[in-house]
Amino acid sequence: MGKKKIAKQTTEDALKEKAQLEEAYSKVAGKSVSKKFASGRVYITVSYNNTLITITDEKGNVVAWSSAGSLGFSGPKKATPFAAAKVVAALYEKIQKSGPFDVDVFVSGIGGGRDSALRSLANRGFTFNSIKDVTPIPHNGPRPKKVRRV
Repeated sequence: MGKKKIAKQTTEDALKEKAQLEEAYSKVAGKSVSKKFASGRVYITVSYNNTLITITDEKGNVVAWSSAGSLGFSGPKKATPFAAAKVVAALYEKIQKSGPFDVDVFVSGIGGGRDSALRSLANRGFTFNSIKDVTPIPHNGPRPKKVRRV
């Protein structure tokens, strides 16, 4: 099997990565929306590979969106609770002037960022009207294999 190679991150690499994340964060946060919204919806899609959050108005028209990948997270770091919190922070910066802050939340998928995204939304001052889990659940699934005959 051999020895496993362990990559150690130097302080220079950590500072470079932090600078890249902050640069991507400022790019995303710099964009603004023109209309004001009183209430809306937040769709949180969390997978094992990424975290996506979309904010819409009451009719379902997208106001703002962000993902961990668009903020500069790569690989398995995209599915972490820290990345989900950063996505919420970037979205808050986008919609700070326009709203909506009175929202219905729809959470879909299984991953590490589910709870973290909800907590971050609550800490940013969003008021939840409802929280609904819309994760698809199979009711029957595919046909099983035929019985093995020996």
